[in-house]
Amino acid sequence: MTVYILRRSFYALVVMWAVATLVFFMLRAVPGDPLQAMLFDVGDPQAVEQLRRKLGLDQPIYVQYFLWFGRLFQGDLGNSIYGSRIEVSRIIAEAFPRTISLATLSFFVALILAVPAGLISAVRKNSPLDHGFTFVAFLGLSMPDFWLAILLIIVFAVNLQWLPAIGYAPLSQGFWPWLSHLILPSIAIGTAFSAILARMIRSAMLEVLKSDFIQVARSKGLLERQVILKHAFRNALIPVITVIGIAFALLMAGAVIVENVFAIKGLGRVLIQGILNRDYPVVQGAILVVSAIFIFSNLLVDVLYAMIDPRIELEK
Repeated sequence: MTVYILRRSFYALVVMWAVATLVFFMLRAVPGDPLQAMLFDVGDPQAVEQLRRKLGLDQPIYVQYFLWFGRLFQGDLGNSIYGSRIEVSRIIAEAFPRTISLATLSFFVALILAVPAGLISAVRKNSPLDHGFTFVAFLGLSMPDFWLAILLIIVFAVNLQWLPAIGYAPLSQGFWPWLSHLILPSIAIGTAFSAILARMIRSAMLEVLKSDFIQVARSKGLLERQVILKHAFRNALIPVITVIGIAFALLMAGAVIVENVFAIKGLGRVLIQGILNRDYPVVQGAILVVSAIFIFSNLLVDVLYAMIDPRIELEK
């Protein structure tokens, strides 16, 4: 296991370098000048050139790459080229806790909704409960998350005034302020994810329940609860965990619309703003973090495979 993790960690570093290099050159291949965009095309040409030299954008692209990579090797992600040139690591450090808080809570909301629905649908196949959960799942998949977010704001923030409509409160201000600002966006994001996960659990459970070992477990006189939870559900988790790992990584980077609806400046929103502003250091730093999240999620999924199913040997 240790050798496998070390080998995968080395591959992860290679992949992150390749992604960062590709993004570096692709950003500079896009037509347009970030300085002209920053100065709204009305800047003095001499001032623009001075600013270009100050930011190092006047040097050949390969020189810019090696300088950037050298700073990256030292843990320096650079500074934003906009405004007061804030450090990229500081921008990401401010956005990352918001995104991981939102993604984690959305993930738990999805699990709370999806696991019981998927299990009941599989055990009570073609029953009214199964059809009801199927209808709700398709409804959850059909609703745009931004539409659900606006609806939740109107009902629970505007009309009932139970929860705040926008903003984010760090955990240092207290657990309830932190949680209250995340409940509505987490429900908006987690609902669609729960619908996908519930259908996945149902399909995997139906396949496992047809297996011979399930009939053997029942013939031994085990309680139906033990058969379902200990034997069937555990063996159905392999494909489900794959979906969960990918979806959690997507939650970390893809909740841009909901973050904008609730005015939460998370990692996805930082990345989109950096792309729109042609802010090279911010985009490169954000994509590095997103790549690391995806790679770590895939590694964690592989390790969980071996923990759930002893027949899987990672070393081989």
